[in-house]
Amino acid sequence: MMQLDLALIWAGLLAFAVLAYILLDGFDLGVGILFPLVPGEANRDEMMNSVAPVWDGNETWLVLGGGGLFAVFPLAYAIIMPALYAPVIALLLGLVFRGVAFEFRWKTQRGKFLWDGAFTAGSTMAAFAQGIALGALVQGIPVAGRAYAGGWWDWLTPFSLLTGVSLVFGYALLGATWLIYKTQGHTQQRAYRFAAVAGGATLAAIGLVSLWTPFLSDVFMQRWFSWPQILFVAPVPALVALAAYVLFNGLRRRQELSPFLASLALFVLCFVGLLISFFPVPGADIGHAVGSGCAAFESRLPVRGRRLSDPGHPRVHRVLVLGVPRQDRTGRRRLPLTMAPKGWQRLLWFVVIWAGSVMALGAVAWAIGSALGLK
Repeated sequence: MMQLDLALIWAGLLAFAVLAYILLDGFDLGVGILFPLVPGEANRDEMMNSVAPVWDGNETWLVLGGGGLFAVFPLAYAIIMPALYAPVIALLLGLVFRGVAFEFRWKTQRGKFLWDGAFTAGSTMAAFAQGIALGALVQGIPVAGRAYAGGWWDWLTPFSLLTGVSLVFGYALLGATWLIYKTQGHTQQRAYRFAAVAGGATLAAIGLVSLWTPFLSDVFMQRWFSWPQILFVAPVPALVALAAYVLFNGLRRRQELSPFLASLALFVLCFVGLLISFFPVPGADIGHAVGSGCAAFESRLPVRGRRLSDPGHPRVHRVLVLGVPRQDRTGRRRLPLTMAPKGWQRLLWFVVIWAGSVMALGAVAWAIGSALGLK
């Protein structure tokens, strides 16, 4: 059974910070993605004003996630950053352009179109870079000992490109549903149409990523398609279908709040799906991602920059989310963190996942309602 220690607690806190950033800054980025599709300076001013009071605070969650990873899991940070330098730099540059555009767009009339372009380009680049980084982490990063062992372009794969495009569509959906609630008139009517298109594209992307992911690892395949494990994960696609129904039913009835909440629910369910795929994995230890007392794990990795051929190589998601394989004094791997074999323990773990996801969604909905006056 898992031991509840500080490393596990901090991993949960960082996971919540990432989820909070995705939900809260997602609609900010989505508004920027949709920005050039709405004509008229007055309409664009209305779009930007809808997120102006909250956009900088929402990005604080990203600082908590990155700073917490550096402070609490330095070994994971030292492995992940060299593997994701390019998408992380693109993410930060996108956020910089976007933040500057927020301030300088109101300072000029002649050059306003330049800042409109910076706002759109920064938002789209940041969303796409986040999706690329997510795809690279899901597919795995080669590790030799306690260092990154891949090449400069290992993050760029068809799967990471798919996740990048998927997140752009997802953020566009969040932005469109946010505009439905926060705007009126012409902007709101166009947001209804944007939400319908982005919602269909997001559901299609969720389906493609969900079908592709199990083929990346035998662990993923067992989690989703082995018996009786499939009984415990079946509610995830069922609830995704329910959230999709609520979304499109709200759009059809021209409701204002339910589409936005349904979009948030879709993201929470996708995050829960990642948790089910990643955590826990036999032979992994979160505590060793802290970097202290970790015996170097010598693997048979090829020359730096070449593709991996052995599926048994360690992957960086076992360092970040799940830990580094621990070794005893004989050099053999120990399995301190395993999925409990008994049925009631599996059921208990499933209940914990869903209780945590429901509480997280409720906390975010309550925070949004309290801060922005949602009823």
